Amino acid sequence: MSAFLITGANGEIGQALIRHLHDGAPEKPIITLDLKPPVEAIAPLVTIALTGDVTDPDVCSEAAHAHKVDTIFHLAALLSTRCEQDPELCHHVNVDGTLNMLRLARSLGTAHGRVTFVFPSSIAVYGLPVGHATSAPIREDEHLAPTTMYGINKLYCEHLGRYYARFYHQEANSSVDFRALRFPGIISAQTLPTGGTTDYASEMIHAAVQGKPYATFVQEETTLPFMMMPDAVRALLMLAQAPADRLTRTAYNVNGFSISAAQIAALVARHFPASQVSFAPNPVRQRIVDSWPNELDDSRAQTDWDWSPAFDVESAFADYLIPGICAHYGVET
Repeated sequence: MSAFLITGANGEIGQALIRHLHDGAPEKPIITLDLKPPVEAIAPLVTIALTGDVTDPDVCSEAAHAHKVDTIFHLAALLSTRCEQDPELCHHVNVDGTLNMLRLARSLGTAHGRVTFVFPSSIAVYGLPVGHATSAPIREDEHLAPTTMYGINKLYCEHLGRYYARFYHQEANSSVDFRALRFPGIISAQTLPTGGTTDYASEMIHAAVQGKPYATFVQEETTLPFMMMPDAVRALLMLAQAPADRLTRTAYNVNGFSISAAQIAALVARHFPASQVSFAPNPVRQRIVDSWPNELDDSRAQTDWDWSPAFDVESAFADYLIPGICAHYGVET
């Protein structure tokens, strides 16, 4: 039997993805790789838990070959804020780690059959000029001039994946089927924010539920696209399972809804009237988000593999975020 391999398993996306993979195919082994053992929430669902560095060429090769891994979800990465603090480490983990996993995918594909390699990319691959106002959603081939090491890494890794899938040794039928999703900001009700540049949205709610004041690190008018974690996981699974002959590109935008920081604060206040949200923009983080589009054009994903988000802004807060985060803290809604 073939198996899944998930790197960065303890991250927000990793935990949610593993739960869905186990529910959808409980008989299929799940191999995980992370710097730490699986957290308690996912440990019982994991078949083999490997602890190690994604940049180590030998860290998971033996287990992956033994179980004939046919699908890799390469989630391990340093996030945007950390990358700006240590860009060389960011490059090492995000680029060298991805290259290592692509090598493994090619080795697996050559030995056991074609491997699907799913890569979460990011809105950070875009870089709008300073003061550039976008009235239309940004398509996949527009404004690809990232201003952060994280965005540069993600865009380069997309090209690496495309190379391994289409051009490596000019192979007619590559052993690697690379598929990337360019995510907007992702918000989860089950896991805590981990320092991402778009985490102010979920941090507002976490602070309100705990009765703590919160100073948002972007300006009130800052508007970005967001997606709920269940939609993000569903997008990963849909793209992984999409017939190859329907795919017209290797990297796709996916979108949820666009909302300003002030609108998020207003929604939080509606549910928690005592919430205390202020705005104290961080110049570094503000500069980053100002280079990102207000909205992504995901029409190619809609056409090629029938993508559409389940959550709009109202259902995201009322049906998912508020109940989920309140349950995390044992607070009644």
